Amino acid sequence: MPVPGGLYQNQGPTCFDKMKMGFMIGFCVGMASGGLFGGFTALRYGARGRELVHSVGKVMLQGGGTFGTFMAIGTGIRC
Repeated sequence: MPVPGGLYQNQGPTCFDKMKMGFMIGFCVGMASGGLFGGFTALRYGARGRELVHSVGKVMLQGGGTFGTFMAIGTGIRC
Protein backbone atom coordinates (compact mmCIF):
# COMPACT_ATOMS: atom_id res chain seq x y z
CA MET A 1 0.00 0.00 0.00
CA PRO A 2 1.55 3.34 -1.00
CA VAL A 3 2.32 5.88 1.66
CA PRO A 4 0.30 9.07 1.24
CA GLY A 5 2.61 11.92 0.32
CA GLY A 6 2.46 15.43 1.60
CA LEU A 7 3.20 18.69 -0.10
CA TYR A 8 6.93 17.94 -0.52
CA GLN A 9 6.71 14.34 -1.69
CA ASN A 10 8.87 14.54 -4.83
CA GLN A 11 11.36 17.10 -3.60
CA GLY A 12 14.99 15.97 -3.47
CA PRO A 13 17.95 17.44 -1.63
CA THR A 14 18.60 21.14 -2.05
CA CYS A 15 21.67 22.53 -3.76
CA PHE A 16 23.16 23.43 -0.39
CA ASP A 17 22.62 19.85 0.83
CA LYS A 18 24.42 18.56 -2.25
CA MET A 19 27.30 20.98 -1.66
CA LYS A 20 27.59 19.85 1.96
CA MET A 21 27.70 16.23 0.86
CA GLY A 22 30.31 17.06 -1.79
CA PHE A 23 32.43 18.80 0.83
CA MET A 24 32.19 15.87 3.23
CA ILE A 25 33.11 13.33 0.55
CA GLY A 26 36.00 15.50 -0.62
CA PHE A 27 37.14 16.03 2.97
CA CYS A 28 37.24 12.28 3.60
CA VAL A 29 39.12 11.59 0.37
CA GLY A 30 41.56 14.42 1.10
CA MET A 31 42.13 13.15 4.65
CA ALA A 32 42.87 9.65 3.37
CA SER A 33 45.28 10.81 0.68
CA GLY A 34 46.88 13.27 3.10
CA GLY A 35 47.42 10.46 5.58
CA LEU A 36 49.11 8.30 2.98
CA PHE A 37 51.28 10.91 1.33
CA GLY A 38 52.00 12.84 4.52
CA GLY A 39 52.89 9.67 6.38
CA PHE A 40 55.32 8.49 3.75
CA THR A 41 56.89 11.92 3.46
CA ALA A 42 57.29 12.34 7.22
CA LEU A 43 58.81 8.88 7.57
CA ARG A 44 61.17 9.59 4.69
CA TYR A 45 62.41 12.72 6.45
CA GLY A 46 62.94 10.76 9.66
CA ALA A 47 60.09 12.11 11.80
CA ARG A 48 59.18 9.94 14.79
CA GLY A 49 56.78 10.13 17.71
CA ARG A 50 55.04 13.42 18.39
CA GLU A 51 56.63 15.11 15.39
CA LEU A 52 55.29 12.38 13.08
CA VAL A 53 51.75 12.62 14.45
CA HIS A 54 51.78 16.42 14.29
CA SER A 55 53.06 16.63 10.73
CA VAL A 56 50.78 13.87 9.40
CA GLY A 57 47.75 15.39 11.14
CA LYS A 58 48.52 18.80 9.67
CA VAL A 59 48.87 17.39 6.15
CA MET A 60 45.63 15.42 6.56
CA LEU A 61 43.63 18.47 7.60
CA GLN A 62 45.11 20.61 4.84
CA GLY A 63 44.43 17.98 2.19
CA GLY A 64 40.92 17.38 3.46
CA GLY A 65 40.05 21.05 3.56
CA THR A 66 41.48 21.75 0.13
CA PHE A 67 39.91 18.79 -1.63
CA GLY A 68 36.61 19.26 0.21
CA THR A 69 36.43 22.89 -0.88
CA PHE A 70 37.04 22.01 -4.51
CA MET A 71 34.45 19.22 -4.38
CA ALA A 72 31.89 21.61 -2.86
CA ILE A 73 32.60 24.20 -5.56
CA GLY A 74 32.30 21.56 -8.28
CA THR A 75 29.02 20.32 -6.84
CA GLY A 76 27.71 23.89 -6.62
CA ILE A 77 28.52 24.47 -10.28
CA ARG A 78 26.55 21.37 -11.22
CA CYS A 79 23.40 22.45 -9.30
